[in-house]
Amino acid sequence: MGKQDSTDPKSPKTWIEEVFSKRECTHIIPSSKDPHRCPAGCQVCQNLIRCCCGRLIGEHPGVQYSWPVYRAGSQRDDGEWSVQNHTKMSPTDAFGTINFQDGDHTYHAKYIRLSYDSSSDQLLHLMVKEWQMDLPKLVISVHGGIQNFKLPSKVKKVFSRGLVKAAEVTGAWIITEGINSGVSRHVGDALKGRASPHLRKICAIGIPPWGVIENQRDLIGKDVVCLYQTLGNPLSKLSTLNSMHSYFLMADDGTVGKYGSEMMLRRNLEKYISLQKIHMRMSQGVPIVGLVMEGGPSVILMVWEYVRATPAVPVVVYEGTGRAADILAFTHKHTGDTG
Repeated sequence: MGKQDSTDPKSPKTWIEEVFSKRECTHIIPSSKDPHRCPAGCQVCQNLIRCCCGRLIGEHPGVQYSWPVYRAGSQRDDGEWSVQNHTKMSPTDAFGTINFQDGDHTYHAKYIRLSYDSSSDQLLHLMVKEWQMDLPKLVISVHGGIQNFKLPSKVKKVFSRGLVKAAEVTGAWIITEGINSGVSRHVGDALKGRASPHLRKICAIGIPPWGVIENQRDLIGKDVVCLYQTLGNPLSKLSTLNSMHSYFLMADDGTVGKYGSEMMLRRNLEKYISLQKIHMRMSQGVPIVGLVMEGGPSVILMVWEYVRATPAVPVVVYEGTGRAADILAFTHKHTGDTG
């Protein structure tokens, strides 16, 4: 079964289109890091130049520019490309249901492409009312490396059992980048390796940047059901989606191949969820717990933000997984109560 679009171009906009937007680059500024420089400034070579948004010049359909683009790019804003100044918002054009084919099994996932600064209020409404998700009693936010890394077998076993049990017992939402590599893949492996597939489905939410997703064209369409190809190009720097996630919020800031803006959407959503009451008679909101495996500098910054928040977000660090996780574990051990 291929893609099925249930909307007519002439029909009124759906609620999702009215509320959520995509972002696209509207002003070409050549990247200073791009090695493709043609002295003659011919149009063929110019189309191979990469804009600061991450797209090639020729991948900006409908964008007006003059030649050479170096001059066009330096006419405003001192050549400083920014999401706020150089992207435009328009109704989202990608939402619906993904069918992942994995051997004899088909996994289904709801998804939407939306601006990274979308309203958390409207987003939670989409998830709870439109997608019929149960409000969680706990959110487990998993952070770590986006590139593949190996876990010691003992750590992998403890992580998998602990994550699955915590989610099953509490009805938690698990949030990751949702891509098929790094820590998100380890989460997917943990969910796939559950002892009994007949237990209540665990809610895993992927929040990747729209611009890093491989086979993106498969997802374009309004209220569609689509087959998604999880096999990526080995030479590509983009990432495929992990099939064990049930929902995807694809944060769009108009860039390609860049991470970072999705964390704003993710953190804002977590903060908003934490304000929701678990029970009408109780004042307690939904607790958020951070979980760290491996990772780089951005993970350390996220942990810093978590522990300094009001109220502070507790963070579980898996020592022995490498990089950021081991640095954090080492620091915690050697600062003690005085840190």
